[in-house]
Amino acid sequence: MTVDELDRERLAAWLAGQSLVDRPEALVVDPISGGNQNIVARLGDGTRRMVLRRPPRIVPDGRDAAMEREFRLLTALEGTDVPHATPLALCTDHDVLGATFYVMSEVDGWSPAASMFWPEPFAPEHGVAPRRRLALELVRGLATLSAVDWQARGLTGFGRPDGFHERQVDRWTAHWDRFRFRDIPGLTEAGAWLRENVPSRWTPGIMHGDYSFLNVMFRHGPEPALAAVVDWEMATVGDPVLDLAWLMRQWPARAEDVHSRYVDYTGMPLRDEMVDIYRELTGNPLDHYRYYQVLANFKLAIVLEGGYARYLNGEVDNPKVAHYNDSILDAGRVAAELVAGA
Repeated sequence: MTVDELDRERLAAWLAGQSLVDRPEALVVDPISGGNQNIVARLGDGTRRMVLRRPPRIVPDGRDAAMEREFRLLTALEGTDVPHATPLALCTDHDVLGATFYVMSEVDGWSPAASMFWPEPFAPEHGVAPRRRLALELVRGLATLSAVDWQARGLTGFGRPDGFHERQVDRWTAHWDRFRFRDIPGLTEAGAWLRENVPSRWTPGIMHGDYSFLNVMFRHGPEPALAAVVDWEMATVGDPVLDLAWLMRQWPARAEDVHSRYVDYTGMPLRDEMVDIYRELTGNPLDHYRYYQVLANFKLAIVLEGGYARYLNGEVDNPKVAHYNDSILDAGRVAAELVAGA
């Protein structure tokens, strides 16, 4: 399903019933670039601009519930320092668009995922200082999220922090077994090592689950500031340090590697400095950080393998998913190397 296939009349009527549009007959629905796993569209009737998120054409198991979880989390973040889109309405009636979806405010900002050419002064040719501050703002956003009092925000039951790490290997292996069609080199060794190296002490907090430059937006203008963290479909209450390891998995460790990833990291702090900055911002000593690195790669390989399996089965339309294979094998390799180096 594409945005063009959405039933605009039903959508317009539902939006009017929620008092979100004044002129349903004038509703405009435009696709938004980015988002390989969901349908994301901009809505407007000439007076108000919103964004809709709906599962893909073939709705994977659990994705309707994931939409409800995203909406619940956005609601819980209202009034916190975490920049986010304002949740407006949730629809669980499949007669409207065939799946659960929700509508939120449109964020006024720019997305690093939308273009290879970032606006001034953040393009590489415009100097080092602005890009460094952009990276600092990214890691500061992650630290801010980790500090939210999730219980006070009504998120008890949103995740299961008790036994979080003890469940990780079994949880992700069970997920993998739903679509497994091959072995991924390195994951057996990584899984066995993770079971034996569970952190003894850690502090539960809100996890985004897929935090990176691709899932944030920045405010327009020369001063780097997060406008919103987006794409909360993997969020839970767990160990926020895993978010850091997830973000750092793609981050260059050496100056000669700044051009070799999906983002040009020219002028930004290298991986070790970013980890140190997070440590300073949060006061977390980051004990057992290698464990988090291994788990991030273990989890990433399985998450991407799920999308790749659906692509091979014809359940995903986005051709970008065809390129997941290299990243899957790379994550397995890195996990095994980290275990061997431990």
